[in-house]
Amino acid sequence: MDRIVKNRIILEFDGRPENVSLSRVTVAALATQLSVTISELEEIKVATSEAVSNAIIHGYQNNPEKTVRLVCTLYEDWLEVEVKDEGVGIKDIKQALQPAFSSDPERMGLGFVFMQSFMDEVVVDSKVNLGTTVTLRKKISGSGVKNKAVS
Repeated sequence: MDRIVKNRIILEFDGRPENVSLSRVTVAALATQLSVTISELEEIKVATSEAVSNAIIHGYQNNPEKTVRLVCTLYEDWLEVEVKDEGVGIKDIKQALQPAFSSDPERMGLGFVFMQSFMDEVVVDSKVNLGTTVTLRKKISGSGVKNKAVS
């Protein structure tokens, strides 16, 4: 992307389930610096939650000693969220993107489906035993209200 960066947050945190909400609120707080609608904000929060949950559950297999890296960048009319783990990686990305596929039989396999439906672009880069980076991009419509409180 050849755009001017308006703001960026880089956050690293333990691969603990309770940090999913931390990532969600952090991204939402940054997103409100653009004119996001309530609907866009909710979509961004859900997509971020799914990407971070995947890193913790699938990438790190719930090992809280591992670190998830979150990079959220604001452009003039775009938001980009990058979630990176150094976990087990994805053997077959094409298969992983299919609805109802999960490496964990306890899961529904809808994480990527939600990410793809809520974001304008989802890019998955993964190498087995080296980790996965999920990049989420959303064009912001500009019809929302700036600087509202986020929860």
